Amino acid sequence: MDNISTIVLAGALIIIMFGMGMSLELKDFKRIILYPKAVFVGLTNQLVLLPLIGFGITLLFPMEPEIAIGVMILAACPGGPTSNLITHLAKGDLALSVSLTAISSLITIFTIPFIVSFALNYFELNGQEVNLSILETIAQIFIIVVIPILLGMSLRRFNKDFSLKMAKPVRIASAIVLAIIILGIIVKERTNMEAYFRQAGAATFILNALTMLIGFYSARLFKLKTPQAISISIESGIQNGTLAITVAVVLLGNTAFAIAPAVYSILMFLSGGVAIYLGSKFSKQML
Repeated sequence: MDNISTIVLAGALIIIMFGMGMSLELKDFKRIILYPKAVFVGLTNQLVLLPLIGFGITLLFPMEPEIAIGVMILAACPGGPTSNLITHLAKGDLALSVSLTAISSLITIFTIPFIVSFALNYFELNGQEVNLSILETIAQIFIIVVIPILLGMSLRRFNKDFSLKMAKPVRIASAIVLAIIILGIIVKERTNMEAYFRQAGAATFILNALTMLIGFYSARLFKLKTPQAISISIESGIQNGTLAITVAVVLLGNTAFAIAPAVYSILMFLSGGVAIYLGSKFSKQML
């Protein structure tokens, strides 16, 4: 991508994170104290199991180093506004979903650089070791993720009515921007897309489906209620594709690293639809 596209992508993520901030309040972070078991299970799935499963998939499936790195970037970016929307439609515990998204968004400022750095060095490109500045990456993620979220939260605190009114338009705009970004990547890499889908399609789908299943059943193992299990399942399996693409394109400057997140961002709506159907079915059975 050229410089203009890179700036647009970074700006789009900032707007999306700002919109997510408008849906958050301080009480969302307090739930880690009020509901420690549910939050602990969710964060363990998001921040520990997800990267480990992602790494295992890159070892099991034959794929180019760029695709493997893209899978690891994706696995390092849990949650996001899309997971909150799907949780709401699937009749999950929305408060838990929002809390997990908020907390993981802050923690991943530090975990993403280390996971991505590991991936870059493990999957050497053409025998060349690629290094990533951990501190510089932390600072960049802080600027494009945390600051917009904090600004959005501040706006909600001082003008709640406006924040609630803008929530839907921001979500729609986010979906449109993500679609445009994915289309741009597909156009740029069109000659390789069939091969990329063959390599990344199965890997990203299994990452998505497996982490959702593990999320749900790990929650049930800890005797959490069905709405909480639904939330943890979705938060574990629905990744922040926009952030993953931004890390690949803006921070690493390599469109090929964004192929796996782009392919995933298309496939996740299929699993999201299944989650909504099953969640609605479970909720009716509970009535």
